[in-house]
Amino acid sequence: MAVPRPRVPLLIRPVREPATVPPPLDGPWAPTDVRLDRADLLPLPDGAHGPEDVLIDPEGRVVSGDEDGRLWWWPADASAGTRPTLLAETGGRPLGIELDPVDGGLVVCDAYRGLLRVTPDGAVHELTGAAPPVHLADNAAVSRDGTIYFTDSSDRFPLSHWKRDLLEHRPNGRVLAYDRRTGRTEVVAGGLYFPNGVALTPDESALMLVETATHRLLRVDLPDGRATVLADLPAYPDNVSAVGDGTYWIALPSPRLPIMEKLLPHPRVRQLVALLPGAVQPQPRRYGLVALVDGAGRVLRTLHGPSGAYPMVTGVRQHGRHLWLGSLTATGVARVDLD
Repeated sequence: MAVPRPRVPLLIRPVREPATVPPPLDGPWAPTDVRLDRADLLPLPDGAHGPEDVLIDPEGRVVSGDEDGRLWWWPADASAGTRPTLLAETGGRPLGIELDPVDGGLVVCDAYRGLLRVTPDGAVHELTGAAPPVHLADNAAVSRDGTIYFTDSSDRFPLSHWKRDLLEHRPNGRVLAYDRRTGRTEVVAGGLYFPNGVALTPDESALMLVETATHRLLRVDLPDGRATVLADLPAYPDNVSAVGDGTYWIALPSPRLPIMEKLLPHPRVRQLVALLPGAVQPQPRRYGLVALVDGAGRVLRTLHGPSGAYPMVTGVRQHGRHLWLGSLTATGVARVDLD
């Protein structure tokens, strides 16, 4: 059964900010490697779309979700065009997916149900309770002791109206930690601008975190939650995944939009834009982009898809010599060879 969708505030409460200028895609961001336009597609069933994140589990299955609340899997060695097998149904909208080191199952951030645990047999269990309430669980990282760090991207707007949060441009988000031993959820860091992707450093002393609204890469120290800005990115970031060697892949659904940044000093105009139909609001560019960074935020490698053959990349995961991609809008997951 589908979970009821929350009510959406009619008006945004924008604040005045100085205009910014998107940096060009040059230097390490130059589109010299355009292999994302040649990715293999493993489709969802007909009519399904939105495999926002992607994960490879210990059984070698590629797992992703869809907009209708289902989780699917494909064999990692499947050929392009292979259809998936149903794993579970959350009744909400699965976003970030991580491995659960406790039982080999999955930890799932569901935009409408909060933090979930999916056992290997497909049973779905809610983890987060009512204190503090979780509004938009987005992406997670699981420590070796089972603590789950996850982003609650907005306390004002549900996933269905994420553009309103970006137009409002207020620090409506936070990072939470769920302790499965006590069942308690604590705030690690607040006052964040649509915090999205999160990954633990190898020694688990900090989180690598991105803010979509301010296009920033942050390091959040644990346990005190002190945040340090590492980089200003030329694109809006989404999910982050750790490779395991101190490097991290960042999914970037769209290069930054000059019109969005020109509107920052004009809160009343942004309030009016938020009332327009979604189709006439500023739209993400149809451009594929992922980046590999180190723990200091230095860019090591970027992969591009200028034609947008695989659009709006929101999830990225390395498995061996392949990179797997998820998307908020695509009709399947994608795979590219890193060699």
